[in-house]
Amino acid sequence: MKASEMRNQPASAQLAELLKLRKEQFALRMQRATGQPVKPDQFGKVRKNIARLKTAMRASAGAQPAVAAKASGGKR
Repeated sequence: MKASEMRNQPASAQLAELLKLRKEQFALRMQRATGQPVKPDQFGKVRKNIARLKTAMRASAGAQPAVAAKASGGKR
């Protein structure tokens, strides 16, 4: 799923997608642990999709990035 599609989803759909991705990540880890064949590139793809989704969720919540907070005169 593209990042722009993730940003346009409502919060409930984003949470559902995050749960689905976490379950997929767990299933991949279990397959690897039990010796079942797994495509190694799937680990990175799922991890990056989780990161994309969490970034979109944080952006839609209106949170400021840590870098911007420091630049605006945060405590040192």
